[in-house]
Amino acid sequence: MENNSRKRRRLSAEEKWSIYQECEQSGVKIGEVLRKHGLYSSDLQLIRREVKEAALERLSRSRPGRKKAAVVPVEERDQLKRELEEKEKALAELSVMFTTLKKKVHLE
Repeated sequence: MENNSRKRRRLSAEEKWSIYQECEQSGVKIGEVLRKHGLYSSDLQLIRREVKEAALERLSRSRPGRKKAAVVPVEERDQLKRELEEKEKALAELSVMFTTLKKKVHLE
């Protein structure tokens, strides 16, 4: 007994994408493309659905990369700059005091 049923082969993602692109070109007869690849219109519907779902999933993901810097109000930024300057000045004074004490210890 002869088996005339069509054996379904698994298409790779690249093959599906290629078939999808080929069918979406203007002026292309979809029936010819499907026959060329041994597919049915239901196969093309499935490919189109997969392409749409994959595109939507990919587009909905958050984008990798650097996050945009948070916007700091001008007043807060100016206050932070003043605090930094005060701390740098205090650090410089402590550094001078430390150096002076260090010299005194070595002299005694």
